[in-house]
Amino acid sequence: MKNLFKNFIVVIFGLFILSALFSLVSQNKAPEELSLTQLVEEMNQEKVKQIIVEENNLKITFSDDKQALARKETEASLSQTLFNYGLAKEKLEKVEIIVKSENNAILIIGQVLSIAVPILMLVFFFWIISKQTKMGATQAFDFTKAKAKLFGAEGHSEEKITFKDVAGLKEAKEELKEVVDFLKNPKKFLAMGAKIPRGVLLLGPSGVGKTLLARAVAGESNVPFFHASGSSFVELFVGVGSARIRDLFALAKKNVPSIVFIDELDAIGKSRGTGIGGSHDEREQTLNQLLVEMDGFERNTNVIVIGATNRNDVLDSALLRPGRFDRRVVLDLPDINDREEILKIHCIGKPLVPNANLREVAERTPGFSGADIANIANEAAILAARKNRTQVFQEDLLESIEKVLLGPERKSHILSKREKEITAFHEVGHALVSAFSPGAEPIRKISIIARGMAAGYTLKVPSEDKKIRSKTEFLSEIAICLGGYCAEKIKFGEITTGASNDLEKASLLARKLVKEYGMSSLGPVSFNENNASFLEGGSLQNPYSEQTAVIIDKEVSKFIEQARKTAEKIIRQQKKLMEKIARVLIDKEIIERETFEELIGLNKAPKKKKAASLKVKVRAI
Repeated sequence: MKNLFKNFIVVIFGLFILSALFSLVSQNKAPEELSLTQLVEEMNQEKVKQIIVEENNLKITFSDDKQALARKETEASLSQTLFNYGLAKEKLEKVEIIVKSENNAILIIGQVLSIAVPILMLVFFFWIISKQTKMGATQAFDFTKAKAKLFGAEGHSEEKITFKDVAGLKEAKEELKEVVDFLKNPKKFLAMGAKIPRGVLLLGPSGVGKTLLARAVAGESNVPFFHASGSSFVELFVGVGSARIRDLFALAKKNVPSIVFIDELDAIGKSRGTGIGGSHDEREQTLNQLLVEMDGFERNTNVIVIGATNRNDVLDSALLRPGRFDRRVVLDLPDINDREEILKIHCIGKPLVPNANLREVAERTPGFSGADIANIANEAAILAARKNRTQVFQEDLLESIEKVLLGPERKSHILSKREKEITAFHEVGHALVSAFSPGAEPIRKISIIARGMAAGYTLKVPSEDKKIRSKTEFLSEIAICLGGYCAEKIKFGEITTGASNDLEKASLLARKLVKEYGMSSLGPVSFNENNASFLEGGSLQNPYSEQTAVIIDKEVSKFIEQARKTAEKIIRQQKKLMEKIARVLIDKEIIERETFEELIGLNKAPKKKKAASLKVKVRAI
């Protein structure tokens, strides 16, 4: 409508200008027209200087340069006509007579344009209106068309990615290589009686490489690869989503064998009738159509569906059964070796110094996803460019880790002397409890330089990647969270808002110990609300009684109180050491691992600086 109004204004403005031009032309005074009798009288008085003859039209120019028009008789010549009207012969000889052939081209063109231009402008105006109407009708007909894109189609700007470009994920790549191999060489599988899997579901947290792996499948396979987002099937109008699913699979069937990739599958695959995400009949119709297309009455053995989601806990059970998604490929966070390989890939094209130690960076980033590691490499390049360097140094890579974790340094945020002292004792409290707690991980760095939302932070070192943790380690972790809280209370006799984030983490860990891990006096029972029975259509109420909820709260409080006593005991026993380390921290603002271990007596003799690792866990005030 906006473009239509704009075109209407342009046409009206053009018509206005055209009418103004015609008005100016019409206002010009036309030459006087004389009769032949008047012309002869003027010529006898010798007032006429020139006569131009064009067919029967006469253009008369007087001695004073005035002009007039006249017409001669058609049957006779000009001289004969003038003599018949009484012109003396000698008078005619004094007048210059010019005979020209009449050229009416310009006049005809002008007349034609005066009629045609307004008509053409009106036609153009109505053509624009009809074009926009047709576009609207076309869009209405395309409304139910699938929004899937064909990977590798002409004009596709994205570079081709293969399994070699994906670091780690060995088991996931093996699973998907079989799918690609089946599409390329189906005979060797069919000879063994094997059937092609109908669907492959990629599961894992955000940033682990689900979409990247799907792009690698598209790069490896020589078959049409259609990819679409789950949200592209959900519309306001009823029936649009299911129609788009039908159109997508119809398109895939025309290009068999083919692969259909649906990213963020949970957008249309949530459990039906549970109320999770809101009841939505249109979404459920879309899911029903997807279920039918994947394994309905008509079976398509040459169309493979690959889905990706990080919310497999909300997917409908009918979608997960064999025959639809036969394979579930779990993508986990990368280990230290995979992180190093991922770093190498993302450092391609970045001028690293020859002595850059990517292994050290990998050791400092446990719990990081592939996307986080890519961000570290990019931030390191940005830091090097900001410092006007021609190469990326090791210190740029290490600094980028803290930037990704906490944000950039807030150099403009200057703490007052009182705030600086509170922050220092708070962070030293975390560090001391960590140093003297069983099963805790050593400290990598203590800082009171503000980063992001944190006025200070304490970074920890994992000795190795862990998949399983014990109750002792959890209790030590809760005590470390409360270390800053207890340090403030013992040193200053009161607490500040700096411990709010620590209390939140401690409470979350304590509640998990009781409700998920079965590490409380309630025994090996899970009280997690997000269990399978709830997803299958259970009620919105907690799966336990009010009496049990009271016991859970008491158990959580008991764990918190136990951790508080442990942290407070360590702080009181090491109060002098806390004062010493805090004064050093206030003076230097940053304490590295070697200095901290030397201050607490772990390093009696000075040693060479070693590479230490950094855990994602951060204690920030």
